Amino acid sequence: MIFKAPAAVAFSLFGYDIRYYGIMLFLGMLAGIFVSLGILKKHYKNLNTDMFLDFLPFLIIVSIVFARLYYVILDLDFYIKHPAEIPAIWHGGIAIHGAILGGIIAGVVYFKLIKKTALLPYADVVSYGLVIGQAIGRWGNFFNSEAFGCPCDLPWKLYIEPISRPIQYADYSYFHPAFLYESIWDICVFLILFFFVRKWAQNKPGIVFFGYLGLYSVGRMIIENIRIDSVLNVVNMPIALIASIFGLLVSIFGIFFIRRKNAV
Repeated sequence: MIFKAPAAVAFSLFGYDIRYYGIMLFLGMLAGIFVSLGILKKHYKNLNTDMFLDFLPFLIIVSIVFARLYYVILDLDFYIKHPAEIPAIWHGGIAIHGAILGGIIAGVVYFKLIKKTALLPYADVVSYGLVIGQAIGRWGNFFNSEAFGCPCDLPWKLYIEPISRPIQYADYSYFHPAFLYESIWDICVFLILFFFVRKWAQNKPGIVFFGYLGLYSVGRMIIENIRIDSVLNVVNMPIALIASIFGLLVSIFGIFFIRRKNAV
């Protein structure tokens, strides 16, 4: 199976181009909301559903803003030269690590500062929907010819148009579909969280969230090693790899702290 993205624009509506990238992000957010809400109602009945629903618009807005700002900062030279592109999220260019950071900030502000209630149980619920949303949203990268890896000739290779290839790989046509690997891994993370971590972490709020953070980070660290289109490198390491290492460390300390607290 050879993956080849169609045109980035799905259709036009009232003179505006509707891109597949935006459609996949919307579908990912919609699926994530329904997954989290369904799991909350069935498995987290002690949580306040109305409070969670009120939180969702705030979470989505803050996460998108931070996801975009994170990406813009990583490619600041380009956006300084093209400031009109900063809000053009439909052209691609959001970062999941920025979205996670924004989501954490939104959660702290809403649950801890405004509602004066526990954050971690709701963070657990959000984690299920977040990783499903990521699995679907990653396909937006496919339509934008982004998130691909080094050249390969595997049966599931991804064709990249010459205009989207890094200069040093201009003579190659087929690449690893890194977006697909991450999408599959995200589904695996959801299954692990729902069928294993959730049952193991009963009465231990936060384990699911930190489990998500750690599992996703491990997969991203592996996949990032084959990607060749990362936005920014620091000391010869993609910033996404550095962020994933940090995420894994936060996950380990978070789980250790929660287990130690519950053991007392």
